[in-house]
Parts: sequence; structure tokens; C-alpha cells
Amino acid sequence: MKRTPLFDKHVSLGAKMVPFAGFEMPVQYAGVTQEHFVVREKVGVFDVSHMGQFFVEGSTAKDLLQYVGTNNVDTLENGKAQYTCLPNGNGGIVDDLIVYKMADEKYFLVVNASNIEKDWNHISKYNEKFGAKMTNASDEMSLLAIQGPKATETLQKLTDVNLSEMPYYHFSVGTVAGVADVIISNTGYTGSGGFEIYFKNEDAVKLWDAIIEAGEEFGIEPCGLASRDTLRLEKGFCLYGNDIDDTTSPLEAGLGWITKFDKDFVDKERFAKQKEEGVTRKLVGFEMQERAIPRHDYLVVDAEGNEIGKVTSGTMSPMKGIGIGLAYVATAHNKIGSDIFIQIRNKNVPAKVVKTPFV
Repeated sequence: MKRTPLFDKHVSLGAKMVPFAGFEMPVQYAGVTQEHFVVREKVGVFDVSHMGQFFVEGSTAKDLLQYVGTNNVDTLENGKAQYTCLPNGNGGIVDDLIVYKMADEKYFLVVNASNIEKDWNHISKYNEKFGAKMTNASDEMSLLAIQGPKATETLQKLTDVNLSEMPYYHFSVGTVAGVADVIISNTGYTGSGGFEIYFKNEDAVKLWDAIIEAGEEFGIEPCGLASRDTLRLEKGFCLYGNDIDDTTSPLEAGLGWITKFDKDFVDKERFAKQKEEGVTRKLVGFEMQERAIPRHDYLVVDAEGNEIGKVTSGTMSPMKGIGIGLAYVATAHNKIGSDIFIQIRNKNVPAKVVKTPFV
């Protein structure tokens, strides 16, 4: 198992460590619900240094990224980031990722930890035609997510970069707590606002300590992967391996907004046909109508007990106090307000399709 540079810090703080994507990662510290509310109401900090980072450079870098991803890289300006996904050539998704435009011929990609090697091999396969310079910096870089309504005030103490003027999905490279060349990005996976910062491994402990100290007056707390998951689910964000994978298309997953047909890309014709003819299932949000917690892979059935889909993510929402989830459901049952049933221990528990985000 790999360890992030902050492993000893997590252990000293009493974190419960678990194996995740080949790393020993903190799943929780004070508890999932407490960490969840800290991020929604104050500020929390996550060590997500297990994530992967690639640099793609050269005169053909943009052409490569245009072809392997669904979103349109042409719309990126320097200092702007973009959410996209990699189609696998068979109508499924290799991974979802963020593309940062660092300079005219230099891009920075952030990929899911469990897919680092898979993504690298996939992009490299297509790069045989394009010949861009690719660098896998995953083992050299660390990543902290400072999230919550007090994230800006916390981080602003440590940098001269004007964070309040940085739009969503934009970034800047600057100095944080005396550490130069930090990528400061107005992105995150919690839906509560905040920043993600990328830097060299050797600066991880210094930056962690500085952020904890800067956020002390706002009640900052370290947060683990469990609250990161409940936070993202309340906002209806997809998790790779649960809600999207090699068997799901972006159009089924509600990611038509990052699938741009004004350029050529892997699986373009297949997805264009889906857009024209419609898909047979769609990822929807649902809320339980009785006290129950939906879980990954629970069956979704109709009023007669016929299988119409499957739960991909589910939890008890800390903010709403009810069971919420995402599920792929046959198109006849995916309209907002539709009554569906989640099969929990041989009982069909009523649920309703709702608009996401849940909060």
C-alpha cells in the first residue's frame, strides 16, 4: 500500500485509516456527520494526494485532448479548468477528470486515483498518433482540498493571490505559506465552495500545518473520504466506479453537458446516435419516502415489483435526515416525481425521483 506524505500526520490526529485505490487513506477523524457539517457550515481540509496528475505538452497537446475527451478544449483559456470524461471506444467511460490549461501548449490533467495507470495507458494509446509530450507527475505531487464557506478566508491568509476574484473552475499559480509554484484552483467535490491546491510532496506537511493554523479561528477540521462521499452525493456529483464506469455512457449519466459534438472525438458517432434516438436508461436522483438507507447495487423496481434499474450510490443525507441516492432507471420511470421502489432486504421501500442536487 502506498502512503501520502501526510500519513503520519493523519495517524497522529487519530484518523481511521483504510485501504483505498492502493493507498492507506483517512476515512474519518471525528466522525462522518461532524466532518460533513464542518464543510457545509465552516471549513474542512481533505488530503486527496492519492489523485493522479499528468502533464500534456507540445503543439499537438490540444489535438490529443480534443480527441480523447468529450468536452471541447478549444473553449479553455489559460488559467481555466474544465470537467470532461474519456470515452472507452465502446460507449463507456474510462474515467472522468479535470483538464487545466496552464499555457498555450501545456495542459494539466487530474484523474481518479484508482484509474491512474488505466488513464495513462488509454491516453498514451491515442498519443501514438499525436505525439504530444506526456509526463506522469502523480508520484511527485500532493493535493489538499480546502472546502466550505470559510475556505476563502482561511486560504487568503496564506497567499497574495486574490481568491475572492477567482471564478469557479479557474485557477492561478502562486505562493502559499511561503511555498512557490502552487496551483490554486477554485474547484472541489463537496458543493460547498473552496479550493484545491497542488504542490510538490516535500511541501505537504508545511502546507497542511499552515492551513490548519489559518483556519483555526473558523473551526477548521481535517476530513476523511467518508464525509467527502456524503458531501458529493448530496450535490449529485458522480463517483467513478459507482455512478459512471466502462459500461455507462455520458448521456445516460446526465453528462450531456460535457459531451460536445462540434469536434471529433472517441465514440462521437455512437453518442450522437444516443442523443438523436434517446437512451433506454438514465441516472436519476431519488429520495426515500420511508426511513431507510439505499446502498450501491440495490435493485430498483416498479409498483408491480418488476426490475427497472439499480442503485449506484446511496446514503443517509446528514443535511436532510433522509435516505438519498442515485440510480440508473429505465426511461419510463425517470421523470421528476416518478414513484419507484428500492429493494432493501426483500422489502420494496417507496422512493421518489427528484431533481439533483438534493441540497
